[in-house]
Amino acid sequence: MTRTISDMSSAPRSVAVAATDGMLHFELGLACEVFGSAPDALPGPWYDVSVCGTRAVRVGRFLLEPDCGLDRLAQAGTVIVPALADVAVDPPADLVEAVRAAHEAGARVVSLCTGAFVLAAAGLLDGLRATTHWAHTEELAARYPRVRVDPDVLYVDNGDVFTSAGKAAAMDLCLHLVRRDHGSAVANVVARRLVVPPHRAGGQAQFVTTPVPAQDGHPLAELLTWVMRRLDRPLTVEDLARQANMSSRHLTRHFRSVTGTTPLRWLLTQRLRRAQELLETTDDSVDTIASAAGMGTATTLRRHFQRTVGVPPDTYRRTFRA
Repeated sequence: MTRTISDMSSAPRSVAVAATDGMLHFELGLACEVFGSAPDALPGPWYDVSVCGTRAVRVGRFLLEPDCGLDRLAQAGTVIVPALADVAVDPPADLVEAVRAAHEAGARVVSLCTGAFVLAAAGLLDGLRATTHWAHTEELAARYPRVRVDPDVLYVDNGDVFTSAGKAAAMDLCLHLVRRDHGSAVANVVARRLVVPPHRAGGQAQFVTTPVPAQDGHPLAELLTWVMRRLDRPLTVEDLARQANMSSRHLTRHFRSVTGTTPLRWLLTQRLRRAQELLETTDDSVDTIASAAGMGTATTLRRHFQRTVGVPPDTYRRTFRA
């Protein structure tokens, strides 16, 4: 008989953490910590956690002896697939098949960080919105075009299939599952024990670096340096084209080749990055930072910052201020 999530909602949840060679110990250990340690004064049953693999596996720098085989995944209420170190190779076929069988048997399946590549290989993400570490979202989208990859969020909840972004976002997703199963009060107790916020604002866009292309070897090298020194000034595409001694159309073509985007989009990204740096390193007001980053007014900065980074400037400052 096929189980459903609702069938398991009132029973102790069996959590199976998949383990195979090449997994990262941070995400695997995190899952075991969150689901394996019951908080004090819990009003109901907690999770029963097992680590499942075919043999002793190398996880990061450690050799791990699983509790049971991968076939146990199909008997679990929740299956967790930690991150893979190498996403350039296909995930192990036995792991992919075991995860697919577990989902068909009614388990909810959760990937942490690059564990999403296992779920995608199993076909569980076809037609669904999903995420992974921002450094690998393009690779996930290219290899599995039927997956709707969202590079900006910390995690995605599809009801019975869950994916998270990298590292700390795995904690966000695990706490989200605890919140779904046991309520906010219990999730807050778990978060407090782990000394982490029970819920983080925004998405992983606030953690993505946007480096300037190398300063030599391409036709825009001198122009990009010139622009970076003048971010506080109003600049148009015509200004950039004039400085580069190109037509606006020619400049736009070179910009797409070098940066992968348009001149104005690149300029906005650099202005926001400058604003992020100033929020992290100074006590300047948002108005002052907006002017220094060439955004004009605090209102304009807040609008673009919220839309692109995912949180308001003040929230970003509280999170990242040294």
